[in-house]
Amino acid sequence: MVWARGLAAGFMLMVEKNESIKMKNKKLQLMFAGLFLCAAVIPAFAQKETKEVKELEANSAELDKSATRPSGQQRVTDKINAQFGVDETGVAGLRLKHLGYGEIAIVLGLAQNMPRGIRDENLYKIVALRQGPPVLGWGNVAKEFGLKLGPVISGVRNIGSGVRKQEKADKIKESKKAKEEKAKKDEMTEKMEQPGKTVKEGIKSFPRK
Repeated sequence: MVWARGLAAGFMLMVEKNESIKMKNKKLQLMFAGLFLCAAVIPAFAQKETKEVKELEANSAELDKSATRPSGQQRVTDKINAQFGVDETGVAGLRLKHLGYGEIAIVLGLAQNMPRGIRDENLYKIVALRQGPPVLGWGNVAKEFGLKLGPVISGVRNIGSGVRKQEKADKIKESKKAKEEKAKKDEMTEKMEQPGKTVKEGIKSFPRK
């Protein structure tokens, strides 16, 4: 009977060990499954964030490029002011921080979504994080304040669209003005060159305002 009890005890011990091994295996399986899930989710999130940052920087670069064209700085400044309800002094102050016009639009866009909105203290905080050290990308700057880049991208894109429309309107206006001036010049030349008239007579025949 003693040997039977020993055998039974040994059998139970083996069963317990097997159950323990099974539990460990299940835990390992769950752990690996969790790791694989994280490995799949994190790159997707990072990819989305990278895409947003690239889009934001592309829109920012477009504003900087627009500012280099004739009268471009004024056009861009006007649209930034209209978008965020600030004046030229605010934009000029941020320019003194060695920020491009695109960066200024991003800073204002981030500050707009912070508590108390576009205030000097919020602007300084954003610029300090951006310029460092260490220098932070826009995605990380937004994270520091718990903000999303989506609304900022929309705002900068809207400014760019407004600038392009204004550029087009200005070109049409300038072209029309140039045509009118050319027409007046041609008319003056024609009247002055009419046969039988002296230069003085030609000038007199030109209508005065």
